[in-house]
Amino acid sequence: MSSAPILVHRPSRTGGRRVTVHRHGGDEILGTAYSDHDLVVFLESAGIADPEATLDDPQWVEWRGGHAHEFGAF
Repeated sequence: MSSAPILVHRPSRTGGRRVTVHRHGGDEILGTAYSDHDLVVFLESAGIADPEATLDDPQWVEWRGGHAHEFGAF
């Protein structure tokens, strides 16, 4: 189990990665990201002050089931 509040799930078979945030005692789906830009937009909407700097911070974001910053189909 991750302690990072933001989880970027494994790439889907059709491309894109689901993004969830753990807050208020539960997980909330922010959407499906197809690029770092999408991910930054989701994090901004979730109230993250500097989302671009947060993407590679393992205390904030866990990239699961694939390499970070890769959004293509597996």
